Amino acid sequence: MNKIYKLSPSDFGFLYDECKRCFVKKVKFGFNRPRSIMPSIFIKIDSIMKDHFEGKSPKDISTTLPEGKIEFGSKWVQSKNFTDRNTGNKCYIKGVTDTVLGFEDNTYGVIDFKTSSVKEQNVEKYSRQLHAYALALENAADGKPALKPISRIGLFVVEPEKFLRDSNNEYFFKNLVKWQEIPRDDIKFFKFLKEVVSLLSEEKLPDAGHNCSHCKYINDNKYFSSTKDKIEKNKEIIL
Repeated sequence: MNKIYKLSPSDFGFLYDECKRCFVKKVKFGFNRPRSIMPSIFIKIDSIMKDHFEGKSPKDISTTLPEGKIEFGSKWVQSKNFTDRNTGNKCYIKGVTDTVLGFEDNTYGVIDFKTSSVKEQNVEKYSRQLHAYALALENAADGKPALKPISRIGLFVVEPEKFLRDSNNEYFFKNLVKWQEIPRDDIKFFKFLKEVVSLLSEEKLPDAGHNCSHCKYINDNKYFSSTKDKIEKNKEIIL
């Protein structure tokens, strides 16, 4: 029987590259790694930025963007099912957008706000997420938010540079602000989706990521549990 996999855009970022074993366990079996705790300061900064741009033009984000307005912020989106021809299995994308822009030329943009610098090697990871949201909006499941075409995707990056005090003795941060445009490449993204579904279709779990602390923790505890059992079984002999 063919299977349907729910894919989260946020997992296309770091989880997929960090540990494909954890990725497969989450998608196929609902086994989630413990979430890292995001410092509340980043949540607050993100909220302040979104409030600042509410009702403003996309040109306030970057002069390279067309005129328009903020269409909506955080909202659940979901795509229709996509079928992999090789395996016959299907997948769909479901996740929460960061911010969606509406342009006067009747196209749309999907952006993410980032509160720290984006390393060059991580741009590809964020690109996957943004492509996923764009695809979900352009190919929406029945009754889900639908917008097309998505003409622009990118990152609005804010990074504190200096800590200053003004003439009223009020302190504030001076920030470096950057608009990171990401070109649409749907062929590349569908190739990635094909890779993901192929991985999920395998019977055997993939190997753990080399730097996956969660898998290492599980393996270490398996070892200690096994050692403890052996000690209990041989307690009389040891004594």
